[in-house]
Amino acid sequence: MTTLPQSVIWRSPRGVTIACVEKNKVLGENLEEIREICQDALEDAVLMGCDEQQFRDVLTGLIGELVSAYASQDD
Repeated sequence: MTTLPQSVIWRSPRGVTIACVEKNKVLGENLEEIREICQDALEDAVLMGCDEQQFRDVLTGLIGELVSAYASQDD
């Protein structure tokens, strides 16, 4: 099952829905760009002989290591 960026209901740390159309548009566009880059990188890795699951695991680890440069902001 694929989650479309446009179908995500974004929430603040307090659980309040992010209703701003422009914010939702930017978040959706960012996710779509990330998906495209990851898809291209996966295809490159497989074409170069890498194990697909290992590459997926590396991507998952990469995402898990991301740290925001900004403190969590409340509404």
